[in-house]
Amino acid sequence: NVEEEFDETPQEKKLRLAKLYLDQLRDEGKGLLPPDTSEIRLLRGHKLPVTCLVISPDDKHIFSAAKDCSIIKWDVENGKRLHTIAGGRKGTEDRHVGHTAHVLCISISSDGKYLATGDMNKLIMIWEAATCKHLYKFTGHRGPVSGLSFRRGTHDLYSASHDRSIKVWNVDENAYVETLFGHQDVITGLDSGSRERCVTAGGRDRTVRVWKIAEESQLVFHGHEGSIDCIQLINEEHMITGADDGSVSLWSVNKKKPLSTVKAAHGRHGDSGLEQPYWVAAVAALQNSDTVASGSHNSKVQLWKCGQGFRHLEPLFSIPVPGFVNSLKFSSSGKFLVAGVGQEHRLGRWWRLKEAKNGLYIIPLKRQQPEQEGVQNGEENGV
Repeated sequence: NVEEEFDETPQEKKLRLAKLYLDQLRDEGKGLLPPDTSEIRLLRGHKLPVTCLVISPDDKHIFSAAKDCSIIKWDVENGKRLHTIAGGRKGTEDRHVGHTAHVLCISISSDGKYLATGDMNKLIMIWEAATCKHLYKFTGHRGPVSGLSFRRGTHDLYSASHDRSIKVWNVDENAYVETLFGHQDVITGLDSGSRERCVTAGGRDRTVRVWKIAEESQLVFHGHEGSIDCIQLINEEHMITGADDGSVSLWSVNKKKPLSTVKAAHGRHGDSGLEQPYWVAAVAALQNSDTVASGSHNSKVQLWKCGQGFRHLEPLFSIPVPGFVNSLKFSSSGKFLVAGVGQEHRLGRWWRLKEAKNGLYIIPLKRQQPEQEGVQNGEENGV
C-alpha cells in the first residue's frame, strides 16, 4: 500500500529497526496459551447483568458495576466481595448514596486513588477506591454517561455521553473544566492514555475520533459499516474498536482508515440465508503489547495477536464464556483477563440468554516458557 510507505530519514529507520528488534525480543517465548477451563473462576454477586469493570493498577482488586445499579469491589486472589455500594430505587436520588440507574462505565486513576462511575441517569460519581467512600457527584451531561477514563499519571477525568459531548473534569479540585463537541451520534465508548488526549467511538456516526485537548482539535477516522460500540487504546499510537456489524478494527492514530479489519470476528447466527454477524460488545488490549481481546454473545471471548506493525489481526484462540460479554479488561501484569458478563447486552434487552450467569469470569493467561530462562529474566526486569 503506497500510503504506508512514508519517507523516513536514516536516523528514523535506525530507531525503527532497533525498536522492532527490542519488541521481538520482548515477545519471544511469550506466546499465550489457551487457559485450562477448570482454572477459570466465576465471581457472583450482581443480581443483574454486569455492564462494566475495571482492575486496580496493582491487580489486587476488581471493581464491577451492573444493571442492578450496584458497584462491587472484589479481592482478585480469593474472589471475595470486599465492599458493595448498593444501588438505590429510582426516585431516591436525593437521599441514596450511590447510583439509582444502570451504571454504564467505570474508571480508576493510575495511582489507584479515585474511582469514577457513570450512569444512565446522566450522573458521574467519584469514590475513594481504598474505602469506597463517596466523594463527589459531577452533573452536566444531558444523556447517559457512556465512557469514563482518567488520564494516566493525573487525576484529570474524561467523560463521554449519549448527549454526543465529551467533558473534561479535574477530580482533585472537584471541578468541571470544559466540553468538546463533534460526534454526530451518541458516543458509545472512550479511552485515554498518558497524553492530553482521548479517543472515542461515535456509534452510528461511524467515526472514531482522537481529541487533542490542548490544541482544541480533533482527528476523525472512518471504517466500520455498523455502529462502533467499543474502543480501547493498545498504546499511545494504536487502538482497537468493535462494532455491531461484527467487525473488529485496528487503527493507528496517524491513518484515517483502519490498518486492519476482521469481519464477523465472532461468527454469525440466524437462519440460513438470514445470518447476522454476532455484535462485538467489548474489546480490550494488554497495554503496550500485541495482545487484544474481543467479546460478543457467541459464548466465546476471542484473543488476537496484532501482526507486524499492527497491520493485521491474527486469531490466537477463544475462551468459552457464556452470556453477553459486556466488558473485558486485561490485568496490568498480563497474568489474567476479566470478562464482565450478563444474560443481556449492557445497553438493552433485545435478547436474553437464560443459561448465562450474571458475574465476572477471571481467566488466567499462561505463556509458553522461554527456552533461555536467564536472558528472559533479565529482559523482564529491564522492562
